[in-house]
Amino acid sequence: MSDTNVRGLGRITSEYELEGRIPTGKAILLGMQHVLAMFVGNLTPILVIGGACSLGDAGILVSVIQNAMLVAGLVTLVQLWTIGPIGARLPCVMGTSSGFIGVSTGVAASMGGGVAAYGAILGASVIGGLFEMVLGFLLKPLRRFFPSVVTGTVVTAIGLSLISVGINSFGGGNNNKDFGDPVNLLIGMIVLISIILLKHFTSGILSSASILFGIIIGYIVCAVFALFLPTTFVVEGETYVHSWVLQWSKVADAAWFSLPKILPVKLVFDARAIIPIMIMFIVTAVETVGDLSGITEGGLGREATDKELSGGVACDGIGSSFAALLGVLPNTSFSQNVGLVGMTRIVNLYAISMGAIFLVLCGFCPKLAAIVQLMPQSVLGGAAVMMFASIVVSGIQLITKEGIGSREVTIVAVSLGLGYGLGSTANVLAMLPSWFGYIFGGSGIVPAAICAIILNVALKKDPETPAKGSA
Repeated sequence: MSDTNVRGLGRITSEYELEGRIPTGKAILLGMQHVLAMFVGNLTPILVIGGACSLGDAGILVSVIQNAMLVAGLVTLVQLWTIGPIGARLPCVMGTSSGFIGVSTGVAASMGGGVAAYGAILGASVIGGLFEMVLGFLLKPLRRFFPSVVTGTVVTAIGLSLISVGINSFGGGNNNKDFGDPVNLLIGMIVLISIILLKHFTSGILSSASILFGIIIGYIVCAVFALFLPTTFVVEGETYVHSWVLQWSKVADAAWFSLPKILPVKLVFDARAIIPIMIMFIVTAVETVGDLSGITEGGLGREATDKELSGGVACDGIGSSFAALLGVLPNTSFSQNVGLVGMTRIVNLYAISMGAIFLVLCGFCPKLAAIVQLMPQSVLGGAAVMMFASIVVSGIQLITKEGIGSREVTIVAVSLGLGYGLGSTANVLAMLPSWFGYIFGGSGIVPAAICAIILNVALKKDPETPAKGSA
């Protein structure tokens, strides 16, 4: 019997089973991998839209960031363990959706910015979340529109859209002045190599928690580099701190305990925000279907059931409505963590719960959050490059699950060609109405999903499509 399996209560259990029984210490380590993978992405939309709406000047940005961590942890727990029909009972980590950044920026601009515009985004999110929850309950009769070739194409599009994000982090973050600095690239490479070595040349917890230990090694490398490398640099007369420097003062300044605030921003219900944001909730429902399909394929080697997809999308919706009441932008499944599941094959709900509980604690203890928040982008990038590419692999596995013929090739080629093309060259839509670009540009996931769904219906199935594994 391998060291990853223990016999208990008459059955074999492990971190590779949904409800495997594993020691709490090991579960905490495995759960922390997921927190580190999504932490920065969970806060980024708040920082971007909160900045555009001047939440910092109003003195409420810190409260919203604190609530974002609390909401992510609570909604993840519901997704893991379910409340009635709400939740997928799959290792799905939830967080603030970056997919709403574009449409929220447009809404804020059209309404003149300010806290009132942010309140309108939240008001629309309450309605949109309830709308998505209803979509989740109606998903079963719509399931025929999502065969493996469609969900596989969506999963692949999600992975392709994230690879550039991973590379940007690998180089130190393209918003930082030292983006592409050789030190950033070296740190990212050290983390990546460490993860590969730990994953394939060790056993036990070192192998199964290779992402976590690779990131810890990245922290250590950054601390050592600060002892003998310059920590600042000058650009056009301005002095900047290198993005790889660990600024521990942020941890020292953070409070030990703080209660979250309910309704830190007054909700505003305005049609200018409600209509575009509701459209985005349809998009995020499709993405969630893709993420859940990627989790079951990459981590469990099977397709997601109707109940799992329905509960997952419903949780996505009601979680977003709940998030809005705490001043947080819509929540959705995190594709970063889908890649982590596909790479490690660790699907244990108890382990993921430990990560979710840590996020909840961060919502009450800002000092804990600060320790994770100071992680350099290059450290995250070293792990992200491999994780995001794993999503692409899961998508390919789904596409080829039932064999692939000329029909499937057309569906995948056209969908990814348009989807990835628009996602990587969004300015091709610059002459069209702005709302069109918000929805169909950006990641390119939306056009890929729409094309795959339409072509799957329009193209007659080829009776001669070879079955998987046939000669």
